[in-house]
Amino acid sequence: MTSPALITTRFGALTTAEEVVAGLDLSGVRAVVTGASSGLGVETARALARSGAEVTMAVRNTRMGATVADAIAAAADAIRPHVVFLDLADQRSVATFAEDWEGPLHLLINNAGLVTGGLQRTAEGWELQFATNHLGHFALALGLHDALVAGASQRDGARIVAVSSTAHMRSPIRFGDINFERTGYDPQIAYAQSKTANSLFAVEATRRWAVEGIVANAVNPGGVATGLQRNFTPKQRESLDAAAAAGVFEYKSLGQGAATTLVAATAAEFAHTGGHYLDDAREAYTVPNDADLSQHAHGVKEWALDPATAEKLWAESVAMIAG
Repeated sequence: MTSPALITTRFGALTTAEEVVAGLDLSGVRAVVTGASSGLGVETARALARSGAEVTMAVRNTRMGATVADAIAAAADAIRPHVVFLDLADQRSVATFAEDWEGPLHLLINNAGLVTGGLQRTAEGWELQFATNHLGHFALALGLHDALVAGASQRDGARIVAVSSTAHMRSPIRFGDINFERTGYDPQIAYAQSKTANSLFAVEATRRWAVEGIVANAVNPGGVATGLQRNFTPKQRESLDAAAAAGVFEYKSLGQGAATTLVAATAAEFAHTGGHYLDDAREAYTVPNDADLSQHAHGVKEWALDPATAEKLWAESVAMIAG
C-alpha cells in the first residue's frame, strides 16, 4: 500500500512569518501564543496581530511582554496584544489562565520552551523540561478545550500548533523513567523527550478532537539562535556547532523560524487535518527510529508520530496532572 502524499505548500525554508500571512485577514480570530515575550513567540504574535488577529501573549515575564506588545501596537495597523501571566511549570498558574479565559479561542500556539543545563524539578517532582514543554502545554490545551470547541464552531475549525524540534530525534518517551528518578540525567535527552511529547500530543489531540473541529500539528522551526540556548551545556553547544559546521542544518532568522508555525496556524492546507509534523513550511518526511540525528536536520522519527505511543502518553499525562 502506498503512503499518502506529504502535504506541501507554496512556502519553503527561507519564507518568513510575514510572508506566510501576507494578504490574510485574521479579523475576529482569537489566538493565544505562549512564550511570546521573546524569540519565535514575538515573531509569531507580531505576524498574527498585524494580520488583524486578537492575540493574547501568555508569558512569565509580563513586563517584557508589555514592552513587546507596545512595539507590536506601534507597527502599522497592528492590534495591541493582551499580556497575561502564565508559568507553564506551575499547574496552578495554567489552571488559573484557563479558568480566566472568556469566549471562543481559534488558535492555540504552544510556542514556549525551556532548556536546562542540569536536573531541575517542579514542586511535584517532575523533571522541569518535560513538565514545562509538554505537561504545561498539555494541561493548557485541556483547560482551553471548550473555548477551542466554541472557536471551531464559530469559524469552521480551530487549530493548535505545538512547537517541537529536530532534537526529538534523540529520544522517544522514556515511559519507564520519564522524570529521571532511577537513571542518570542528561539534559539533551530530557529536552529531546519533551519535544517528542509535543509531536505525540498533536497526534492524539487530533484523534480525539478532530470530530469537534479541532486539529493539532507539530512544527520544527529549524536552527534559530534564541534565548532558548542560554542554558546549553558545553556538550550541547558543541553538538549544535558540529551539526552546523557539517552542513546538517543552516541557521534561520527569527522570521524564517516562525514561518512554519504560521503555516500550521493559517495555511489552508492544514485547516482541517492534524497529527502532522511540519518542517520548512510543509509536512516532513518520516525517518527510521535508528536514524542518526547528526545526519538529519529534517524529517520526523517514527516514534514521534506513532498513534499507540501518543495514546499512551496522553493517558500518562492525564494521570500525572491529576495528581
